[in-house]
Formats: sequence, C-alpha cells, structure tokens
Amino acid sequence: MFRGKKYQDSAKLIDRNTQYEVNDAMELVQKTAKAKFDETVEIHLKLGVDSRHADQQVRGAIVLPNGTGKSVRVLVFATDAKVDEAKAAGADYVGGMELVEKITKENWFDFDVVIASPDMMGIVGRLGKVLGPKGLMPSPKSGTVTPDVAKAVQES
Repeated sequence: MFRGKKYQDSAKLIDRNTQYEVNDAMELVQKTAKAKFDETVEIHLKLGVDSRHADQQVRGAIVLPNGTGKSVRVLVFATDAKVDEAKAAGADYVGGMELVEKITKENWFDFDVVIASPDMMGIVGRLGKVLGPKGLMPSPKSGTVTPDVAKAVQES
C-alpha cells in the first residue's frame, strides 16, 4: 500500500513494540502531527469489565478543562433567585413558563443546551416530545437538571 512522505516520516518516530506512558504518547502525537488543521486523537482502552453485569457498566460524562472551543447558546428554566444566578453565569435565555409557550407555539429552537432547576422539571416535562428527539431534554444523568444552575451554565 502506498503511503505519503509525511506519513512515512511520522511512522519512523513510532516504535510499534513499545507501550508508551500517557505523557510520552501525547508528546509523540504532537511530534507526528503534520496536517494543517487540528487533528483528532482516538483512544482505545481495555477495561476488563463484563458489560452484561449492571454493576460493571461504564458510563459517564466529563467536562473538558478548556471547553470544546465552540460557543454554545444556553437556555435555562429557573425561578426567582436562580434567574439572576443563571444570567450572571452567562446563560443566553432564562425564564419559565413563557419560554415553554414560545417553544410549543412558535417552534423556537434558538439554543444548543437546555438546563433546568429541579423545581421546574414539572413544567419542562411538557416539552419532552419536542426536546427529546433533538437531544435537548434536560436530565440529571447529563448534569442538566441541577439545583446549582450557575455551575451547570459555566460548564456548558
């Protein structure tokens, strides 16, 4: 199989019989990067868990320390004091029932992330059929239903 010059130069730097430590591997990734755009790194881990057992399921979400580099429009469903917290944290849209009506009547989806306080989930639940298929419905597992709205806004 034909390989380009840049690929061959990068391949010479890698010893296929060596298992690299994380720091060494990341340095090697940076040395071998030849593209004119931000390249992607893919990691494969062998965890040794049996996914058939419920107690060994591996799931989770992390917050990257420097974000993803994309600007995100955040909609927050909150009441009273939490409205001010969300606005101070940088939420683009904050409200309650009036936003629910705007979404249902006007088909308004000018946002990327929906965050809700637990006391508002009764109202937001009405939007399940609309927000669910788009992947925007807030859920406690993803950290978008939380009493600490300001922290969730900053993380998103």
